[in-house]
Amino acid sequence: MGNKYDQYYNGDGIRIMVLEFLQSLSDTEIVGGLTLLSLLIGGIIMAAGIIIAKIAKMVFFKYYAPTLPQDTAKNFGKLIYFGIIVIAFLTFTSSQGLDFSGLLVAGGIFAVVIGFATQSVVSNLISGIFLMVEKPAKQGDTIQIPDMGISGTLLDIGTFSSKVRKFDGTVIRIPNEKFFTSNIRSLTVSTVRRAEAMVGIAYKDDIDDAISAIKYEISITMPFVLRIPEPEFRVEELGDSSVNIQVLVWHPRDDWSQAQPILLITIKRALDKAGIEIPFPQRVIRESKD
Repeated sequence: MGNKYDQYYNGDGIRIMVLEFLQSLSDTEIVGGLTLLSLLIGGIIMAAGIIIAKIAKMVFFKYYAPTLPQDTAKNFGKLIYFGIIVIAFLTFTSSQGLDFSGLLVAGGIFAVVIGFATQSVVSNLISGIFLMVEKPAKQGDTIQIPDMGISGTLLDIGTFSSKVRKFDGTVIRIPNEKFFTSNIRSLTVSTVRRAEAMVGIAYKDDIDDAISAIKYEISITMPFVLRIPEPEFRVEELGDSSVNIQVLVWHPRDDWSQAQPILLITIKRALDKAGIEIPFPQRVIRESKD
């Protein structure tokens, strides 16, 4: 008896006990050839996969994500994390020789049914991928979506939807399918922008004097307006009551929010100083005599 207990207390005994324990797990079948040992191995593989996925995601965000747009980096991080977990699961199933053919057939039928019920979800997912590849706008850009009447700052292009912070401070969520198929106007891609305004002067006033007055006032009150290209003036129409002149000025994109209202004020002030009239619409009514 003493020799038997000594055997279990030395290294060989412990090894034998471990082998017997593993054999008992291997002999305990749960369902379809799946044993407790298979579950234990699968748990170890999946745990290792999750750890590796977290490490890979951390390395990606530390060394590679800073060179990418924030929304693209976030989605790539998710892809790396869940991709490694899926690979770990496939490694487990292949190593154990598990047969999922029946499950795959049932899953395929279920996927078709779900696919019809979630067409918009799949469409938003695919559109999100295309948006990340094409990159019509990046996070932080000021954009306009004329089809929806939305203007604001692009906050994020997610997996299924995008978020835009409107100029009134509210945040609107746009499904990626609608965002991708809409006309997107970027207000920050170009380094310069153009502001324009239309003004009418009386027929009795000189056009060249009006243009000179406006041009001078722009030069002293709007220093951010570019000198090259210089402000442009076009006589657009000989209207019913006025000669309509279009004023166009170029400016840095960061000044776009104030350029338009300041331009209108500047034109009005210039014409007032020059004594040039901005006429009201006029109608001449003649009374016929019988």
